[in-house]
Amino acid sequence: MPYQKFQPESLMMSYGHQSGMARGAVKAPLYQTSTFTFETAEQGKDYFELAYGLREPVNGEAPGMIYSRLNNPNLEILEKRLCLWDKAGGCAAFASGMAAISTTVFEFLKPGDVLLYSSPLYGGTVHFITEVLPRFGIQVVPFYYDQQPEAILRHLKANNQSHRVAMIYIETPANPTNTLIDIEAMSVLAKTLSTEERQVLTVVDNTYMGPLWQHPLQLGADLVIYSATKYIGGHSDVIAGAVLGSEDLIARIKVLRTFFGSMASPFDAWLLTRSLETLKMRMEKQTRNAQRVARFLQQHPMVENIHFLGLLTESDGEQYRIYQRQCTAPGAMLAFDIKGGEKEAFTFLNNLHLVKLAVSLGSTESLAQHPATMTHAGIPEDVLAEMGISEKLVRLSIGVENVRDLIEDIEFALEKAAEVREAEVMA
Repeated sequence: MPYQKFQPESLMMSYGHQSGMARGAVKAPLYQTSTFTFETAEQGKDYFELAYGLREPVNGEAPGMIYSRLNNPNLEILEKRLCLWDKAGGCAAFASGMAAISTTVFEFLKPGDVLLYSSPLYGGTVHFITEVLPRFGIQVVPFYYDQQPEAILRHLKANNQSHRVAMIYIETPANPTNTLIDIEAMSVLAKTLSTEERQVLTVVDNTYMGPLWQHPLQLGADLVIYSATKYIGGHSDVIAGAVLGSEDLIARIKVLRTFFGSMASPFDAWLLTRSLETLKMRMEKQTRNAQRVARFLQQHPMVENIHFLGLLTESDGEQYRIYQRQCTAPGAMLAFDIKGGEKEAFTFLNNLHLVKLAVSLGSTESLAQHPATMTHAGIPEDVLAEMGISEKLVRLSIGVENVRDLIEDIEFALEKAAEVREAEVMA
């Protein structure tokens, strides 16, 4: 059986690593080096010609190792393995998710272009898009999950922007509300906006679903972005990012990455490669736990609304239909509105013990945070309201703990919040 025919979870153990080149080591060693030796000056010339695109590769020739800002064996192994999950032509790993996002955006946008983006997004991405990009002459236009592509197109045309759109950037499910954007529909819109001279790219932040539960490239997206800190890393011990897509697009991103110097370090790449071996097991456990927690919250009197894909039904209309077409599981991220407001939300958060009060997501431990005052604190109140982020909203990232322990911990914290609410009502 051809090696490449095995499933990704099997290939995560050894794909891209040749033990014969590492003294027989089963696992890839850490190549903690800044530079690499050449056998001859002629070989050095060959490597640089390929690295700088001064000539075309001959007979499948690949650039050799030169300098770890350009490439590194650990980085190469990580990128090869990440490609397997999304069936991508290429991958570029970065020092953070924001490095992946900013490098990608700057490679494909120029002054005068329009970036069309879905709202809500992760707070850091919102700040970058709305505060940084306009300083470079890039116009940004938001749209919301309940807007159909036809309406978005009419709006762009009415504002004389349709011919300047260069990228559609979406995060689905949205952070933190779990609202869904139809990737296929937005890819079609991108093609509608494209011309022979200008391709409009569809870029999807797939961090919430990780490489397991949603595959944007197979749904028509051009590029998929991950904060690899989250499910890919999965242990809250590394900061990293990744972009995947066609070989040609990734080659362009890697050139800019070289000059930004924003690639993942050898050690971080090594840590991520280690984490990929348990990715499927971790994520499957996390989504099972999340479904149990969501069902518990659904019945609790202190909970008003739950934002969890596993609770969508046919009555949710288009959101349910997108979920059925687009996702293979509901994920492990959920948010809910607690009865009351910030005081009750903070009381809940302050009384969690097993679940840790921290930002980030996708790791083995369960985490809780308050988006309005934490991850999305820099966003104006009126924009938060449009996003559906209120002082009542609490976000949970469900880990791999014993689910009964998780529910007990959450129940105790909700009871404390209920006591505070009752005291307020009595007063």
